[in-house]
Amino acid sequence: MRLGGEPESGNFEDRTGQSGGLGGFGGGGGGLGLLLSLVGSRFGIVGILVLLLGYCALTSLGGLGGGSGGGPAGSSGASKLDPNVRDAMVRILGSTEQTWGEIFQKSGAQYQPTTLVAYTGGTQTACGMGQAAMGPFYCPNDKKIYVDPAFFNELSQRFNAPGDFPVAYVIAHEVGHHIQDLEGTLDKAHNAQARSSETGGNAIQVGVELQADCYAGVWAANARDEKGSIIEQGDLEEGMRAAEAIGDDTLQRQAQGTVVPDSFTHGSSAQRMEALRRGMTTGDPSQCNYTR
Repeated sequence: MRLGGEPESGNFEDRTGQSGGLGGFGGGGGGLGLLLSLVGSRFGIVGILVLLLGYCALTSLGGLGGGSGGGPAGSSGASKLDPNVRDAMVRILGSTEQTWGEIFQKSGAQYQPTTLVAYTGGTQTACGMGQAAMGPFYCPNDKKIYVDPAFFNELSQRFNAPGDFPVAYVIAHEVGHHIQDLEGTLDKAHNAQARSSETGGNAIQVGVELQADCYAGVWAANARDEKGSIIEQGDLEEGMRAAEAIGDDTLQRQAQGTVVPDSFTHGSSAQRMEALRRGMTTGDPSQCNYTR
């Protein structure tokens, strides 16, 4: 990717120097007990005791939202965020704002940006306590994206998906959930899940996640600066490598040796690759029709 010509977003919070805490679940329900009883995945990484993915799914079961506001928790301190990582994050976010702003404008609507929060370990959100084990996630209750930047190193080193485009893919995927929130897709999916079996609810979640993958591709296809497209040769391949690495089937096979399709919550490697590729080749959000 060629970063540098796009605007830096002003919708960025650096909480990496602040300590988290385990308090602050709002809105009744099981709170931390429910949190720890679910096996989720971080942007598609299975086997960690966290919330059901999620948009990356802090709201998939309801009950965890509502309560405590989205401000940072714990004591403050100096930022721990690498300046180069920060620069990439704010520029990628700025590019998504510019791109989706233009797409929304073409349809006669106005894009309302999300806020990207970088944190380490844990932080309070309006959906409950965010923890690094969740991986990147979007909270509809405060309309913010939460990322522990250490995830980018894990994606590169543990899952063999290096490069700058996978970082952009992660952020653009979560921005995709924000687009779904603005469109009402997340509410519809939540309501449909409430009426579904566990298997049916998982299938709905897969559709939501694949659409977010496709929206990430739509951003990439349309991302421009004064010199033209910011996507360079090799970026598509980097994206395909990342999408393949975080498919549910690939991760389940690595973690447990078997694949259980009914338990998929993000989609298979093939599905995620197809969704990202579709967005990147068409550049058209109307082609991202994975939700019902």
